[in-house]
Amino acid sequence: MHIEFIVEEYSAKEFLQNILPKILNTNSTFDIHAYRGKTDLVSKLPSRLKGYKAWLPEDHLIVVLVDKDREDCLILKNKLEKIAIDAGLITKSSSGIGQTFQVINRIAIEELEAWFFGDIQAITAAYPGVSANLGTQAKYRNPDAIAGGTWEALERILQKAGYHQGGLEKNKAAREIARHMNPANNRSKSFQVFYHALLNW
Repeated sequence: MHIEFIVEEYSAKEFLQNILPKILNTNSTFDIHAYRGKTDLVSKLPSRLKGYKAWLPEDHLIVVLVDKDREDCLILKNKLEKIAIDAGLITKSSSGIGQTFQVINRIAIEELEAWFFGDIQAITAAYPGVSANLGTQAKYRNPDAIAGGTWEALERILQKAGYHQGGLEKNKAAREIARHMNPANNRSKSFQVFYHALLNW
């Protein structure tokens, strides 16, 4: 089994490289293709998926992962679904019961960094200066509902603890936090949707 991951930026690639070995079984392989932001990914996705359609073996899966940011989640998901269907591929959402599908579209709400807040222990393991009580604070209890931007919130917390003083290095933070994450215990609902899609494939 092989999975082709399509992500909007390099920090998502760093995250997946470190988290996927904890999720996928040992006989699964994967490649991760990072773009220069969501706009770049969405604009190039139709041609990329049409290219996959021409050669994709039965034991291959495509997973598209983008941030919700401030878009309407349903509109964004429908846009990704339409691109895949127009390319002649069957998505998990459009497939019938028991029908084979080739594409899974998943959205991080609001951003990838919300998934880090879903595992406070991973943040404090990567950055021991961060308070272990972070998860008890009301504004961080629901990772998918953190207001004002999750990467900005992560930057503030890490800088307060003495890390990333020159600004959040998103690739470095993604790599260091993901190494300590426990996927099964993540409190982000959007992460769990992503996680279980991979477990049940």
